[in-house]
Amino acid sequence: QVQLVESGGGSVQPGGSLRLSCAASGFAFSNSILGWVRQAPGKELEWVSSITGSGSEMYADSEKDRFTISRDNVKNTLYLQMNSLKPEDTAVYYCRRSNPYLRGQGTQVTVSS
Repeated sequence: QVQLVESGGGSVQPGGSLRLSCAASGFAFSNSILGWVRQAPGKELEWVSSITGSGSEMYADSEKDRFTISRDNVKNTLYLQMNSLKPEDTAVYYCRRSNPYLRGQGTQVTVSS
């Protein structure tokens, strides 16, 4: 079955950290460009970060100094390490494959004191 399954979300205080994981199955993981997008309440889907099969990383400007994307092509797993979290990072985070398009069910991240 072709799917992406996110995990690792939760509630954290401002300044805290979380590591999201995305387990992939059913397709050629190592050849795929993968990434993370998020959707905050009442807002549109927002691109966060992407990584190519060879490991080239791309970030939205507001995240590039705080978030780190990585992948394990043996475990077929994508990661997003999020540090120095802010309340505005609160959103549902989705793992995404670019082509053909595929998205997971999402994991909630809440940053609040």
